[in-house]
Amino acid sequence: MTIQPLAFLPSHLPRRHTEPRFSQLAALCWRKGKAGAEVLLVTSSSGRWILPKGWPMAGKTPAQAALTEAWEEAGVSRGKAGRKPVGQYVAIKRTAEGDDLPCLHHVYAIKVRETQDDYPEAHRRDRLWVASEDAARLVDEEGLREILRNFRPLG
Repeated sequence: MTIQPLAFLPSHLPRRHTEPRFSQLAALCWRKGKAGAEVLLVTSSSGRWILPKGWPMAGKTPAQAALTEAWEEAGVSRGKAGRKPVGQYVAIKRTAEGDDLPCLHHVYAIKVRETQDDYPEAHRRDRLWVASEDAARLVDEEGLREILRNFRPLG
């Protein structure tokens, strides 16, 4: 996946420190609720509300990798991922070594058909189903807020 230069970065900032060199895949899991569409948020290791996300996976398309992250981090056992991302945003990923990496996150919508309570990261994450407008108020990244505010599921 090639990342193009980001036109919105101020010209005075050195691009080598601000332009994302890494990509992650995020799963915008959704279902039809009683009051309309709901999206699924999970907690990060620091307790912030986020979408399930992770690194690209060898042998899997980006949509398949997003679906894998949805299972591992949120317990989505059955769902259908869209082939193309519904949006992308830039955020800082802090590594275990304490490095801050600017990452471009590609967001794939996943229509959830079933979740499980026993999943690989159940012991370390909380999850929450909320309207996308409410989800936008709970997340920290402005680019993700915009995606959640504009999300209109199909099907």
